[in-house]
Formats: sequence, structure tokens, C-alpha cells
Amino acid sequence: MGECNGASYVGINEVPSPRVNSNARKVSVLPLIFLIFYEVSGGPFGVEDSVQAAGPLLALVGFLVFPFIWSVPEALITAEMGTMFPEDGGYVVWVSSALGDYWGFQQGWMKWLSGVIDNALYPVLFLDYLKSAIPELGGGLPRVIATLVLTALLTYMNYRGLTIVGWVAVLLGVLSLVPFVVMGLIAIPKIRPSRWLMVDLQSVDWNLYLNTLFWNLNYWDSISTLAGEVDNPKKTLPKALFYALILVVCGYFFPLLIGTGAIPVDRELWTDGYFSDIAKMVGGVWLSIWIQGAAAMSNMGMFVTEMSSDSFQLLGMAERGMLPEFFATRSRYGTPLVGILFSASGVVMLSWMSFQEIVAAENILYCFGMILEFIAFIVLRMKHPAASRPYKIPLGTVGSVLMCIPPTILIFVVLALSSLKVMVVSLVAVVIGLVMQPCVKHVKRKRWFKFSESDDLPDLHSTAQEDSETFIE
Repeated sequence: MGECNGASYVGINEVPSPRVNSNARKVSVLPLIFLIFYEVSGGPFGVEDSVQAAGPLLALVGFLVFPFIWSVPEALITAEMGTMFPEDGGYVVWVSSALGDYWGFQQGWMKWLSGVIDNALYPVLFLDYLKSAIPELGGGLPRVIATLVLTALLTYMNYRGLTIVGWVAVLLGVLSLVPFVVMGLIAIPKIRPSRWLMVDLQSVDWNLYLNTLFWNLNYWDSISTLAGEVDNPKKTLPKALFYALILVVCGYFFPLLIGTGAIPVDRELWTDGYFSDIAKMVGGVWLSIWIQGAAAMSNMGMFVTEMSSDSFQLLGMAERGMLPEFFATRSRYGTPLVGILFSASGVVMLSWMSFQEIVAAENILYCFGMILEFIAFIVLRMKHPAASRPYKIPLGTVGSVLMCIPPTILIFVVLALSSLKVMVVSLVAVVIGLVMQPCVKHVKRKRWFKFSESDDLPDLHSTAQEDSETFIE
């Protein structure tokens, strides 16, 4: 896929120094694959709206073609930039290095807010799948209590350590996918291939269709905010991204293939939680209950991995002096205590939103952040071509620009199709970030809070010549 070398992450004229929490257990390849799997996917739960929006054919084609337009470029950029900057903070550090700390802060704000909005979705999905078995969870006080209890339990799991989260993700991933394998085997005699070809272009809801594809196939870059916690990231990260990409695409395509082929398609029924109904028609009540349990476990996995990414991002920003020092505080388990509490609070405040509102709002913020990432990637390729890149996409500058064009076009299509309400709310959030960074700098100058930059991290804005810059071998 690209070039790997043995470059070290040291500053010019520096002796390599131990990173923060260097004695903590690092994340290895297998847990990292499933952490990425849950950052991006978590299984086919949530893809049902693609069939409702566009029918079986476009849904199946979308989950085969869309990864090449969006997921592959994003995963490749994450592999290159994540190994170039193997530290907590990830994409914030990329943008800061290329465009300066102001835009790095904007990237951090938009991506953190997008992640928290995304995480608010998982209690909603979790309860949507369980409400068919427990109707009381459909609304009112029981649903509120269930949301708070679930958030508290999963937040505590994050507090206990990233290694635990990684191996829990492996277990939950296996348990979430196995019932679809069973359903596929049972459904083989019932599959009618002609159902896969159903399409009606006149009735396609393009906004819902693209938002569903986009939401289910993005967030590959989120794992970059955990790069400082990964064992040998220059080799582990690209390998994990490659295998996770295969796992994600198969985890979407084959359940859709089974669901649309095994039963008559009624597009109006294809909404959140419909896979459990398909399981009941294909295999009986026992399989439906199993799918509901798998959905619950999947949403638990997505919650804990997203919260890990969001909280370590805040820690990485604090280690770079972009946020007050208390954001860099680690618990005795090595986890970012304050970041976890902030992220959990955001989830609780946003959990009242509906599924489609959450997806649309986070997609817009995510789009803005991805534009900054693409720009940063190209700028660093042009300004610092000789910088050490332990993994490098085998493309030159022109090839790198061309690779970014299709996903950039897609971003503008998603933005153009967004509703006015969601766009206005998202733009207000962006403006808050534009104002917030000067306020944080004012607080820093006035010394109202303590800010500090980790001595273990190299200078992002070194004035040394290009071939001997901060990221030399």
C-alpha cells in the first residue's frame, strides 16, 4: 500500500525522551483493528436508512463504491499522517503543523464536537433496538434513566484504561457479527437475487442516502488521536487500518445482501432496528433477540471507542499547550480523566436529539474538519517533502491532490443537500470555535489557568531547513 521505513519521531538535535505514561501497556494490532472498526462502523446497525432512502440496488452499490471514494483516501491519509505524528492529538497536530495553531484549534473543536454528537447517537440506537423487547424504553422517564445509567457505565469503562477498551472491542466485535453469519446461512434458501436489482430513481431521498453512507463510512482519522498509546505505531497503525477497512466493508455489505435478498422489500420498513425484524422472519424469535443483543453490544463498543478518541484528543491538545494543563491529567490507569468527563457531559446534553438530526449535524462538522485535513496533508507534502514519513502513500504531490478531489467533491455535495436548520446550527458551532481560540489565548496570557507544553514532543513550527526539520530520521 505504501512505503514504510524506520524513522524515529525526534526533534532536531534532540535525544529521544520517554513519552508520557511510557510504562503503560500499549495497544497492539488486534485490539487496534477493532478500535478502528468501532470508530467507523460497529456492524450493520444504522445502515437500514440507506435502503429506505434509495432501495436495495443503490444501497448495495453505495457500500461497495463509497469506500473507494471516501474511506480509502481517508484511511491512507490517516496512515501517513498518523505515523508522521505518532502522538495523542492526531489530526489537531497535523493541521497545526501545516496551517498554524489557530486552525489546529478549530480542527480540534469541530472534530471533538462532531465526535461527542456522534457518541450521543449510540444510546439512542441502543434503546431503539431494545424497545421492541422492552416497550417502556421507547420514551419518557425510563428512557432518560436508561440513557444516564448506560452513559455512566460505559464512561467508567473508559476511565479504567484504553487496553481494556481495546480488548472489550474485540469481544464485542465478534459477538456483534456472529449472528449475521448465522442469519446468512439460514437465509440462503430464501434469497431471491432479483430483489437486489430494485431501484426507483424518482423516489430516491439523496440527502438521507448520502448522509447514511457518509456517517457509516467515516471517522477513519479518529484513531489518530490514540497514536501515542499504540505499540510501534509506524507499523501497527497502517496494518490495522488495512484490515479494519476490509472488516468494515464486509460487515456492511453482506448483511445488506442477506436482508434485501431474503425477504420482500418494503422500503418504508427499513429504519433503525429493522435487522431484528428481518431476523425474526428468517430464523424466528430467538435470532431476533440475538440480533437485538448484538446491536446493544455494538453500540456499547462504538460508545467506548469514540469516547476514548475524543478524550485523548483533548489530552493531546493540552500537551501541545492549546488547552489548560488540567486537560492533560491522567488517571492512575493512564486515561485522560478530565477529557472523559467533558466528553460524557456533552453526550448527556445531546442525547435528546433524534437519529437523523444527530447524523446530519455531525456530518456537517465532520466535513469542515476533513477539508482542513486534506489541506494540511497537501501543504505538508509540498512544504516538507523530505520530512520523515514512516508510512508514505506511494503518490507524488500531483497524485496526492488528485486523490483528495473525489472526497472533497463528495463533501460539498453532502453540504449542499443539508437542511437549512442543521446547516445554521452547525455554522453557529463553527463560529463559536472561531471566537473561542482567541479567548483561550487571552486566558493563557492572563495566566488564569496553567498551560504547558510537553517536553517530550518535538517543535511543530521549527524554522530549521526543510531537510533537517522536526521530523527527521
